[in-house]
Amino acid sequence: MATVTAPTTQTLERPLRRRPSPGRIAAWAVMAAIVLITLLPFYWILRTALSSNPGLAANPTDPLPVDVTTGGFERALGLQSTQEAIAQGGAGGGLKFWRYLLNSLIVSTLVTVCQIFFSAMAAYAFARLRWRGRDKVFALFLAGLMVPTIFTLLPNFVLIKELGLVDTLLGISLPTMFMTPFAVFFLRQFFMNIPREVEEAALLDGAGKVRIFFRVLLPMASTPVLTLAVLTYITSWNDYFWPLMVSYSDSSRVLTVALAIFRAQTPQTGIDWSGLMAATLIAALPMLVLFGFFARRIVGSISFTGIK
Repeated sequence: MATVTAPTTQTLERPLRRRPSPGRIAAWAVMAAIVLITLLPFYWILRTALSSNPGLAANPTDPLPVDVTTGGFERALGLQSTQEAIAQGGAGGGLKFWRYLLNSLIVSTLVTVCQIFFSAMAAYAFARLRWRGRDKVFALFLAGLMVPTIFTLLPNFVLIKELGLVDTLLGISLPTMFMTPFAVFFLRQFFMNIPREVEEAALLDGAGKVRIFFRVLLPMASTPVLTLAVLTYITSWNDYFWPLMVSYSDSSRVLTVALAIFRAQTPQTGIDWSGLMAATLIAALPMLVLFGFFARRIVGSISFTGIK
């Protein structure tokens, strides 16, 4: 006789959702406040750039753009005539934006490419090559991190003047073009984490030290090199005081210095805040995009190389 078993019904219990604890709520609130405080200046720059100068003077505390206009961007990019700029509360001098942008691109690219190349070679020598006094020389070299940049400005200026490179793009690039203690330390930490068996295998295949560096270790360090390149490029792009000391004409003036000169061109109605904020936003936008694109890789490389 066949037995019929009644189907059993299994109730699927839904996972209980944990109620957020007060500590978690407070942590998210603090994080949201930090993000808001960080993004507020960028919003205020955009709000000022989209406003007109008369509107800003009449309503300086309005959180929204006042008399929305693109005149500030047009003045920053040199798309307005002198009469139009003066009529909108701007200065008649204008801003050779594309010339200054090209100078900044040349200086930042030159500094980044040369500094990464020479710093990588120095880091390889400190991490892989065995020579007498290596650790002592590296400690002395690393002590340069404790020297404030302001102390090196005058000696560098005297050197650039003796070389006849004042008011040139090469003169702006030269002091940081070869290597920096931070760049050498950053790459040395990565080279030291590469197993020596990789280098020994290349030596058994008949490769020399130079070939091992360019064909084996440097490709393996592509991520830290890219991270350091982004950081170096942003630092060089934002540099202000040194280019201000050595550049005196439009042929060598970079964008950060040009913005200060643009602000100094004060018309009778007051500072052209709309045009200045528009130019600042345009100048900062490439670096914000660059850092945002490589942000995750930068954080991963810094944690991998052991920098806290």
